[in-house]
Amino acid sequence: MLFICGAGISRPAGLPDFRQLVLDVYAKLDASTHSILKGLPAGVCNQWQANCAGLTDRQTAEVKRFIFGDYDVVLGMLERRLDDQTSGDSQVRRTVAAILRSGAASPAAIHKALIALADRGGAKTIVTTNFDLLLQIAAQRLRSPVETYSLGSIPRPSRNSEFSGVLHIHGALDKRPERTSELVLSDQDFGEFYLRRRVVPDFIYDAARLYHLVLVGYSANDPPMRYLLNAVAADGKRFDDLKERFTFFGTSSPDAVALADWNGRGITPIHYDSTNGHNALRTTLERWAALSAINGKKEIVDAELRRIVTVPRSASKDSDRDLFDHFFRRSNAGERVRLSALISDAKAEIGWLDAVVKVCAEAERGRKP
Repeated sequence: MLFICGAGISRPAGLPDFRQLVLDVYAKLDASTHSILKGLPAGVCNQWQANCAGLTDRQTAEVKRFIFGDYDVVLGMLERRLDDQTSGDSQVRRTVAAILRSGAASPAAIHKALIALADRGGAKTIVTTNFDLLLQIAAQRLRSPVETYSLGSIPRPSRNSEFSGVLHIHGALDKRPERTSELVLSDQDFGEFYLRRRVVPDFIYDAARLYHLVLVGYSANDPPMRYLLNAVAADGKRFDDLKERFTFFGTSSPDAVALADWNGRGITPIHYDSTNGHNALRTTLERWAALSAINGKKEIVDAELRRIVTVPRSASKDSDRDLFDHFFRRSNAGERVRLSALISDAKAEIGWLDAVVKVCAEAERGRKP
């Protein structure tokens, strides 16, 4: 399992998503265009109209692109208009860095949960398209510091311990404010790193063959998500060894069309209720981390097993049967012996014991070449 994290995980810490970042940049660099952009409702819809009287043709074109949700294109257009360039030390890039540095200094609870889940045993690996360093700060506060890698310095995906750290596939803020960071920010940046250099697609291709990719903190229309999905989908047509990909997808009410949209892109959505500030996602990840086979809390796992086996397997919930099987399937031989003794002491009925035998037999078959 390899997590890929987007801007949504840093919003609880006070940092903007891509849309808000664009608005914040315009607020500092182009007040007249910002006055139009800030009045547009969130969401992508090419039917919106904006009164651009008083703006130049180039500014009006930027507003149109913003309405379409092409935020990477908007920043590229602004950068070319103000600096006649789309890389290096531009006003836009300096402003983006300043906005992010002036934002949150402390990670949110979701950063800590994700860092805990990133532990594969001997290596802690997590991928992000964010520029901030909140995952690293979370790791430090958990007394488990990690290395930072960005763009061309990212290690090639493997199952070895060398494949570890917080991997910023779109670049990371330099710890020294006086230095300009290389960031995948504009449409030309995405073209450079996805099409010309192929740094990100090649990384995604290799990772998708080795790990189940789990996307967290993205919406379907995020520009980074479009590029990531295109990278994976293109390879999926040529190779049949890609692992299944998942995304946590939150809505305040059921949305069958949105779920179908994710499935149609080759991503399996895991739906949750997004009300109360996406609290359900945070609690799910925290519980997942607490039940982790690598660094979870043994007393919680033991308590869950004792609770589950108080009911006969035939009468138990599907979720409890799945969790029970997962505890045994993920464990090594020694841990299975310990867990078997635990449920025996808890007087588990024969159905649970039969399930242990079945799961262990599956695991042994899986180890054979």
